[in-house]
Amino acid sequence: MKKWDKLPEQFRNDAVKEYYDILSQKKASLVLKRIFDIIAGLIITIITLPFMLIIAIWIKLDSKGTVLFRQRRVTTYGRVFKIYKFRTMVSDAENLGTQVTVSHDSRVTRAGKILRKCRLDELPQVFNVLKGDMSFVGTRPEVERYVERYTDEMNATLLMPAGITSLASIKYKDEEKLLDGAENTDDVYVNTVLPQKMKYNLEYIKKFNFFYDIKLMFMTFFAVLK
Repeated sequence: MKKWDKLPEQFRNDAVKEYYDILSQKKASLVLKRIFDIIAGLIITIITLPFMLIIAIWIKLDSKGTVLFRQRRVTTYGRVFKIYKFRTMVSDAENLGTQVTVSHDSRVTRAGKILRKCRLDELPQVFNVLKGDMSFVGTRPEVERYVERYTDEMNATLLMPAGITSLASIKYKDEEKLLDGAENTDDVYVNTVLPQKMKYNLEYIKKFNFFYDIKLMFMTFFAVLK
């Protein structure tokens, strides 16, 4: 962790300090978390690489466009990185609508519907984990335009690396249905869904330890099976 006086200015407030002090007492778990990410990331990459190649061919045959979707997201201390996902929407989908996906979104491809339902579109994020941009467990990374709307307390979630899964991801695994029918999905997401998800993300920081991360990974696995 960075020293308090070395944090970006937007993090140095009383709301973030509470969570910073909590994490400062859990440095051993933070080290174990990174070691686990590297070891598990390498193992998962070796095991899933053949499947990722098959998925890549499937995407290419199913619709025009690139195999991977890259998007600017925000991780630790507000640093911007490019997240990797298998493309599940038509090419240039971001220019055809909102940056959040709703149920029955017409931009989602045939292959994309299956990949999203099984969360297989997120497999390439293992490379983000190996690079250190993300962790297996942590707050799902948001795009910059949503992070700019964070309250002081919400900024505390950026004290840790963004994650592939989280307690909020499990609770809101059907997020698309919540946004379905909204006149302005961006407003509903920022003003209603995001604050609710952040409650779980902030709760995660308070409960964080290495073994709690393992528990959340198993919870994610069973949630996907359902």
